[in-house]
Amino acid sequence: MVAIHLHLNSTEIRCQEKSRGGLSYEVILAEPAPNVAVPKRPVTPGKNVSVEEIEQKLKAAEERRISLEAKKMADISTKLAKVDEATRKKDEITNEFITQTKEQLESKMEQHVEKREAIISDMKEKLKIHAQEIEKTRETLEQQKANEQKAIEEKLKIAQTLRDENIKKMLNRLKEHNTVKIAEIKSHQDQLETQKLEEKARIYENKLFAAEQNREKEIQKKIEKVQKLERRAELVRQNKAQTQDMDGQQNAIASSG
Repeated sequence: MVAIHLHLNSTEIRCQEKSRGGLSYEVILAEPAPNVAVPKRPVTPGKNVSVEEIEQKLKAAEERRISLEAKKMADISTKLAKVDEATRKKDEITNEFITQTKEQLESKMEQHVEKREAIISDMKEKLKIHAQEIEKTRETLEQQKANEQKAIEEKLKIAQTLRDENIKKMLNRLKEHNTVKIAEIKSHQDQLETQKLEEKARIYENKLFAAEQNREKEIQKKIEKVQKLERRAELVRQNKAQTQDMDGQQNAIASSG
């Protein structure tokens, strides 16, 4: 910082270094004091001084004073030029520092933006891969569910066919057996035999009923297994929806950033 102070009491220039690269000057300007008595040269006894000589001496004194003042002003101008030069250099250094600092900040900001965009891109890629894995798992579960459902339907169809055939064969056998016995025996023994056959038929029916119950239990177990697979598929779909929501939020953050 360069400071210049002007005073009218005397003529003086003071210089002081305030900080590194800066100077402080005090320039004090003043007119000669009119009340100061100028010492007169003693008059030589016996010698007359003419008016012309006095005027020449006064004129010479005035010229010396003007020359001295001009020299002082020239010195002041030189010092002020040095002050201006120092100020100019200081401003150049300050501007250069500001420019370098700005360039460094802009470079850091660009690096930060590039790093942030790389992180966001990496997160998007990972989310995309995760979503693809979820979709693949869902498709696999659905395919397994469809295959198991088809297999259950085929087994149920085969079991129903076998049951119908067995029942039909049994009825035909019972019918044939009863017809033969009725034709051969007309007595009490025929009735007993008929009762025995009916008992056997009831036993067969009980066995068929037990087999049907076991088949229904097996079918119920398979249905429960299919329901579990459906619940797992629903959880996978929910996870996929949440992942898509997270992806949308990341896109919104990237756009606002």
